[in-house]
Amino acid sequence: MRFSLFGIAGVFSVCLLSTPVFANSAGLTGHSGKNGQTCNNCHTGGIAPSVEFSGPESLAAGATGQYSLIIRGGAAKMGGVNIAVDNAQAMLVQGTGLKRVGGELTHSAPKAFSENEVRFDFSLVAPPTAGTVNLFGAGNSTNGDGDITKDRSATAGLTVTVTGSAAGPDAGTGSPDAGTGDEPGDEDEPGGGCSSTGGAPVLLFVLAAAGATLLRRG
Repeated sequence: MRFSLFGIAGVFSVCLLSTPVFANSAGLTGHSGKNGQTCNNCHTGGIAPSVEFSGPESLAAGATGQYSLIIRGGAAKMGGVNIAVDNAQAMLVQGTGLKRVGGELTHSAPKAFSENEVRFDFSLVAPPTAGTVNLFGAGNSTNGDGDITKDRSATAGLTVTVTGSAAGPDAGTGSPDAGTGDEPGDEDEPGGGCSSTGGAPVLLFVLAAAGATLLRRG
């Protein structure tokens, strides 16, 4: 029985040690660079990619614009993102492969590179009055090995000028699901980033099975 107990303790120790590596494969917010935090707070090593926003630099008040955050280079196997804005009246709308958490966007799963780049598409609904909206984005380029080393992120920003004012209460769309390929349930999910590791459910299953085997042997 002593061997079994020690074996189970070892299994759960490995599980706990592995959790930080795998926990954020479905994305993390608060690391867009808006407040100084980026994916490099967790991911270390690797070659920094280039990251840029693509989309209009001017929108009419209440209008919806189509944007992309593009990651090029780095480890260039899998990519993840976190996107935020500094205007509470503007709204980010998730595209395919993204989800909205607490008003920010992050990847719902790591996305594979194609020809040395990966692109995350989204929409921005401009506020109803003139002003500016600053976009903040962090893009993480990883080697896809399930670890947080040998990966690297970089940040990008874009200032969108908002002109005029919305004509009425229905101007400018603003539906959280407009122009996306994701289900409504993907909006404002709890938790959230930048990690593009994966495999936690499979790992936990294997470790649990190993623990059960040790118990039977005891």
